[in-house]
Amino acid sequence: MTRPADDAVDAAMARALELAAAAQGWGDTPIGAVVLGPAGTVLAEAANERERTGDPTAHAEVLALRAAARVHGDGWRLTGCTLVVTLEPCTMCAGASVLARVARVVYGADDPKAGAVGSLWDVVRDRRLNHRPQVTAGVRAEESATLLRAFFRARRGL
Repeated sequence: MTRPADDAVDAAMARALELAAAAQGWGDTPIGAVVLGPAGTVLAEAANERERTGDPTAHAEVLALRAAARVHGDGWRLTGCTLVVTLEPCTMCAGASVLARVARVVYGADDPKAGAVGSLWDVVRDRRLNHRPQVTAGVRAEESATLLRAFFRARRGL
């Protein structure tokens, strides 16, 4: 199975950071996600839209996975694909990654309060599940963390 090159992953993370920054404009937590196909081409991208749409499941990862499934050509299976996201996925998003059969999850900043790719839980490496994506953590982590800290400081009036 092919895997996107590091430069494609870095470019996807740069785009995910742009999407994350844009989410602030409509009041959402700045998280962005990009799904790469097996050859490294962008299949889909999204930013958080929970506040914008009033949908508790409108996390960037879920939206990007849904959109990628529509164009990937294997139904709901995202075999060989890579999910690139600015923040460690939560339990819902980690579970969606497993269920979508993505080959790899790449994320920026750790989420010690809700992360489910190693920080608080480790859904994607749970041996009881029938699929376990590879994980690459810490890609442009400081940029993502800085964006999130600034958002929450402004939100709290600090």
